[in-house]
Amino acid sequence: MEPRFDRVLTDVAAKRSSFWQKTGERQALALFKSAAARVPAYKDFLKKNRVNPEKIKSFKDFSLVTPTDKYNYVHAYPYEKLFWDGDLKRPITIHATSGSTGEPTYFQRRIESDLVREVIIENFFRQNDLTLEGPTLFIVSFGMGVWSAGLGIYTAAYLAANWKELPISIISPGVNKLEVLKILKRLAPRFKQVIIAGYPPFVKDIMDDAKSAGIRIKDFKFRFVFTGEAFTEEFRDYIMETGSVENMYTDTMNTYGTSELGAIAVETPLAILGRRLAYRDKNVFRALFGETVKTPTLAQYIPHFVNFECVNGELFVTGDSAAPLVRYETGDNGGIMTFDRFREALAQNDIDLEREAARVDIAGRLSELPLVYVYERKNLATTLYGILIYPEFVKRALFKKPLLRFLTGKFTMITRYDRSKNQYLELNLELRKDLHEKVHHHEHAHKHIMSTLRERSSEFRELSDQLKRKSFVKVVFWPYEHHEYFAPGNKQKWVKKI
Repeated sequence: MEPRFDRVLTDVAAKRSSFWQKTGERQALALFKSAAARVPAYKDFLKKNRVNPEKIKSFKDFSLVTPTDKYNYVHAYPYEKLFWDGDLKRPITIHATSGSTGEPTYFQRRIESDLVREVIIENFFRQNDLTLEGPTLFIVSFGMGVWSAGLGIYTAAYLAANWKELPISIISPGVNKLEVLKILKRLAPRFKQVIIAGYPPFVKDIMDDAKSAGIRIKDFKFRFVFTGEAFTEEFRDYIMETGSVENMYTDTMNTYGTSELGAIAVETPLAILGRRLAYRDKNVFRALFGETVKTPTLAQYIPHFVNFECVNGELFVTGDSAAPLVRYETGDNGGIMTFDRFREALAQNDIDLEREAARVDIAGRLSELPLVYVYERKNLATTLYGILIYPEFVKRALFKKPLLRFLTGKFTMITRYDRSKNQYLELNLELRKDLHEKVHHHEHAHKHIMSTLRERSSEFRELSDQLKRKSFVKVVFWPYEHHEYFAPGNKQKWVKKI
């Protein structure tokens, strides 16, 4: 491994908040200068937008540089012009995403991108001593085709296990539930620990089906790596209880990434602690995230690799890759804060960070890396009488125990109109395996969903008070893994536009 990557985990553990702030500004400015000189597309982009690289001398100047995005930059230039020196004659891994149009967009990564993810995965491995004692089985249950998550996680785990000689075995069944269940039944019992990496809804399916298949999951010591979407703390609680996770702060990790740059920020014990404190205290929530009804994913990032800016509530990222990106609009809403600001926000609400960390047994695992928080996008919501309804609201309702007895927690929501042209919200819910819908199921589901929507959105509460009728929110039950909304192997679509 390159020396500069080998030192990163030492810096993550030891360096202070001020170091990371200065490092981030220096790295972002340096990448801008290099890209302006060596990337043909970016050189032309700056020229067209009348930005003179020679005049960008400080981080304050950097904030004046025209932002890039998928449309004015990535799609606007020939593929090869986006690369360093316009050169495709380099070892590059290519992956793709189809997006909302169904047409593929191709992205690329080089070995440095894999090393960044290796650092992230290795850090997660080292948070649990049993992983290092081994033997540990690492199951990659992401899609293993042209998509970035599966191959990226596999490569990172492979590099970490082999370069650092960690006692970790890797198997990659992909999004094949039957194969994962076979692995848990026949192979996993030979290991002291099992780490499952996958999309949150798919991992939940695995754990639920393992119980019904007679696999004694309580006998395993599980850890989990997620990516691809946000989830609620109720989901984490469910996974922790179902999988007998010993410490949710060190043994679960969600990853915030983009197709363009891969993993750019990750949950850490500190970030999970902060999110859970905000979950239970509205004043802490407001101090960290401001006035919003959405609970964001909270993560930390490494300024050696990537840096964020927040402009009018939108996140811009600057990061290196085979095709570097400077001030790139992610399309995500959120914000950033230093570790010092994070600790100050807790202190303002009479919470001592170190004392809380000791209480949940992560006292020695706090890093002063900067933090980024990310909300669900507006295009991942539906509207009801002009009110934005986010998947997070419904997820919270469905992960209450009374509903988990007969529902899986997966759903698709759609805004529809009845024959009288009245608007209503349709919630398509997946029943658990081998269960059939009953009248009381509808009553329970509707009651808990309405209660949660009223709790989470004051606008919805006002609307429901005004309409005074149940019919503007309808629940529809579907059999387990029905092809209409819950086909196995597909990433769950929480919102459908019609």
